[in-house]
Amino acid sequence: MSIKLIAIDLDGTLLNNDRAVAPAVKQAILAAKAQGVHVLLATGRPFIGAQQYLRELELDKTGCYCLCNNGGLIVHAENGEPLFETLLDFNDYLYLESLSHQIGSHFHALDHHKLYTANRDISKHTVQESFITGIPLYFCPVDEMDKNTCFPKVMMIDDPEVLEKAIARIPPEAYERYTIVRSSPNFLEILNKDADKGKGVAQMAEYLNIPRENVMCIGDHGNDLAMVKYAGVGVAMGNAEPSIKEAAQFVTTTNQEDGVAVAINKFVFEK
Repeated sequence: MSIKLIAIDLDGTLLNNDRAVAPAVKQAILAAKAQGVHVLLATGRPFIGAQQYLRELELDKTGCYCLCNNGGLIVHAENGEPLFETLLDFNDYLYLESLSHQIGSHFHALDHHKLYTANRDISKHTVQESFITGIPLYFCPVDEMDKNTCFPKVMMIDDPEVLEKAIARIPPEAYERYTIVRSSPNFLEILNKDADKGKGVAQMAEYLNIPRENVMCIGDHGNDLAMVKYAGVGVAMGNAEPSIKEAAQFVTTTNQEDGVAVAINKFVFEK
């Protein structure tokens, strides 16, 4: 099987626990790219939160792409211009922001360039999201939001025990209307029903004219499940959640043990 497209999650997968790309991982990605393999960073982060890694891995060039916001937005990696957008509109924002109050969770929303919260008691996890990704944080009451704004994703964010209780209160209709994925113990991400990492990778494979069987996807958390299931070769990190390991064809080593490099060397270079 010849791998032509590799989609790689960032946190917990590409990045080690210091949020860095290990030398062996960088070497494997550059070698795959030199062999003509398309490498797609597929992250829950907004584009700004992936840019430093795109530059480091020489993936910020014409003909390179980045799947952001769990598939709500796919951009040209050299300039962040959208290639595919699958967005929530302002009515979705109003419904989901109101729902967050009903179920007892903090809430924030992302457009292409900003992170908005209407919570006067701004969550420490919202501040963390802004700090880690570099996306600017704005406090904006609901009645002051621009009604023309669209959103690649919104998030319910809280301490794990608070978020667990909130998730248990989400009505079935929300799951029918939206894609809802847990991307970390503190983050519940909500997207357009037609958006997730699996659908995003499928869009890119079709765009690049690459058959599904020639796609490898590597991930570790719940928001990676759709793309691991989609891939011809689904790879779970050694540190992945059980559901990801169960769905994968191969379990590599952890993000602390160059797991991405191990997978690339096995399936691209057969080492």
